[in-house]
Amino acid sequence: MQHLLRLTRHHASLLQALILFLAVGLLLSATACRTIAPFERVDFTRAGWKIKSGQAVWKVNRNAPEIAGDLLFASQNQSRTVLQMTKNPFPMVIAQLQANSWQIEFPTENRTYSGRGNPPKRLAWLHLAKALQGGPVPEPWTFQKTDDTSWRFENLKTGELIEGFLE
Repeated sequence: MQHLLRLTRHHASLLQALILFLAVGLLLSATACRTIAPFERVDFTRAGWKIKSGQAVWKVNRNAPEIAGDLLFASQNQSRTVLQMTKNPFPMVIAQLQANSWQIEFPTENRTYSGRGNPPKRLAWLHLAKALQGGPVPEPWTFQKTDDTSWRFENLKTGELIEGFLE
């Protein structure tokens, strides 16, 4: 009987540890990763928007084919930025920055990513949007203006490249 009592206490301790582990895991998962609401639809007719248009060529990596398309860059009072590449008639990429959050959509693939703080380095279009406003770019990215309207944005490790112009 005493052996059975020890086994029960041992199981009770394991059960308590398991409950504590699950409670901590639930608490961390509830607070650590919050999804943000989708960005409000952009209305370029509202006051404060400055819009530039041009063209860009995008290479996803060194060995990928080039994708050429139309480019739209818009900023509203330094509080919101939109960068969109379209291969008529489809938008390929829509990157948005707002306060301390970001969102990027790849409509042809039905994918959307969003978050707070700095975007992941692999999401080139969000970093290009910052660079076009004069902000810094993270390594291994480089941003070079080739003249008043043209620029080159490149990841030296992967070979991803976006170059274009805005007028």
